[in-house]
Amino acid sequence: MKLVKLVSISIAILLLQACSHPIEIEGVGDVTSASGDRGCTLEESQLGADECAVNLVVYEYQETYYAEPREGWVFDHWGNYCLEAAGNSCSFNVSAETVRNFWGETLPPLQAVFTKSKVTGPVLPDSGIRLGTGGPVLSSVGYQKKEFFLDGTAHSYTPTLPLPSDGKLVVTADPETAAGSFKTRLVVIRPINKVDFNGTVVVEWLNVSAGADTPPDWIMAHNELVRSGYAWIGVSAQAVGVNALKTGASAARYASLVHPSDSYSYDIFSHAGRRAGDTASKLLGGITADRVIAAGESQSAFRMVTYIDAVHPIEQVYDGFLVHSRYGYGSDISQAPLPVHSFPAPAPIRDDLNVPVMVVQAEGDVIGSNLDARQPDTSMFRLWEIAGTAHADAYTLAGLSDPGDGSGAIKMFGFLRVPSNPFGCDRAINAGAHHWVLQAAVHGLDTWVRTLQDPNAAVVAPPHGAQLIDLSNTPVVLDRDPHGNALGGVRSPHVDAPVATLDSENGGVFFCRLFGSTTPFTVDKILNLYPTQEDFSAKWLDALNVSVANGFLLPADADELEAAANAWEFPN
Repeated sequence: MKLVKLVSISIAILLLQACSHPIEIEGVGDVTSASGDRGCTLEESQLGADECAVNLVVYEYQETYYAEPREGWVFDHWGNYCLEAAGNSCSFNVSAETVRNFWGETLPPLQAVFTKSKVTGPVLPDSGIRLGTGGPVLSSVGYQKKEFFLDGTAHSYTPTLPLPSDGKLVVTADPETAAGSFKTRLVVIRPINKVDFNGTVVVEWLNVSAGADTPPDWIMAHNELVRSGYAWIGVSAQAVGVNALKTGASAARYASLVHPSDSYSYDIFSHAGRRAGDTASKLLGGITADRVIAAGESQSAFRMVTYIDAVHPIEQVYDGFLVHSRYGYGSDISQAPLPVHSFPAPAPIRDDLNVPVMVVQAEGDVIGSNLDARQPDTSMFRLWEIAGTAHADAYTLAGLSDPGDGSGAIKMFGFLRVPSNPFGCDRAINAGAHHWVLQAAVHGLDTWVRTLQDPNAAVVAPPHGAQLIDLSNTPVVLDRDPHGNALGGVRSPHVDAPVATLDSENGGVFFCRLFGSTTPFTVDKILNLYPTQEDFSAKWLDALNVSVANGFLLPADADELEAAANAWEFPN
């Protein structure tokens, strides 16, 4: 009996001289140790077992821990310790004397964080980033451009058949196909100083129509994104973009990238959104975003339609969507070499969403979609059809060199009078108000999301946009004024105080049909419409004020458009 008491006393003294170093697991994985004497499995962590919740340390503390992700997960980082560790190990070499200083205490836990994907970078040098974003010299406006790699495991989706016609698709992670390992890249443009960040990240699905990544929404809306403090992330979501990076001068930089096929692109885009929304996101330099908005233009808009209808209801990653220049269909849910599941056409945006969707259509998109992208506005849906605009236009090119100081507006006004024809199209390309209205849509969508998130705020949704007036469909014929400009739709001074006919159609080489046309009025016609420059300026300014009042033009853009008109050498 005396021996038992002595042993019990000895154990009690030992416990008093020990300290506790708990192990916490976030996500799905296990923590093992080099000695084999310590560790914490996922199941033990969930049960609060002593191996995890206590993990006694007695005398000296020499141990190396390893974070072991389970299938479909990756190890992201350690928490509280080993914050700069490059791999999955975390080592402790603490003397017995130091351990004695913490007798009876519980130390901050060793956290092992597992995620479905992992961000590494920034990838250096910055000068090697292969993505033409143009715009201002970013450092001069307090911004920076960085590149990161994102790797993990993605899955494809299998829909429940038959596919519905109302957009309300039901999909599940494909049980017949092994998850696809991927490694892609993300380009991040954000404010350098945290105080300049407005809390919203716009995540753009990079367009691959030209055979490589391009950022059309960044190009067209970068002035609003920069002046209002947004962060922007371009995602190489599709195989065409990733594979193009691995060729030419950039091959070495991007040699490690892997894309399993576009059937996995939707889940890759979800991974990117999650990492953008992380607390103290590595992509944002430790900044935490309040809102993450998805955006996609043209071919990427087709993907966005499928993502919204099929994937968003189960993944719930994004707080809002900007669908820019879509046609009447969505992209395939899965495609070869996996079973092909095509989205039924026409493909409406489902009407039971819990986040807002803003669809912005150029005049050319309305015609090109055969009116199939039209659907009524709801409490979570807005559609704007912009008169006098083309799917792409002169700003698609000029925007790359627009520093946001008003010079871009002067150049674009000049194209109304001496239009540009860089591709040798049948006619000079469109120089309408497309990108200015898009910037108002970005602002409107952001305000919509902000007020939806705030339980104490009244919801401020973007204004309802009138539809373009159509006379027929198949083919679509729009009603036009005596100058040849479309009637109805979202208006601008370009069509309400016109100096040119702005059409959405053109002919010539393939891309010409997307760039529309500009036909300047003759000097005689200008003088007939506006006998003096003051007459023109008054009508232009009236149209600007109406557009601002209606919510289709931002005040900052109205100012630069007014200055551009005033710089015109009337009536030439």
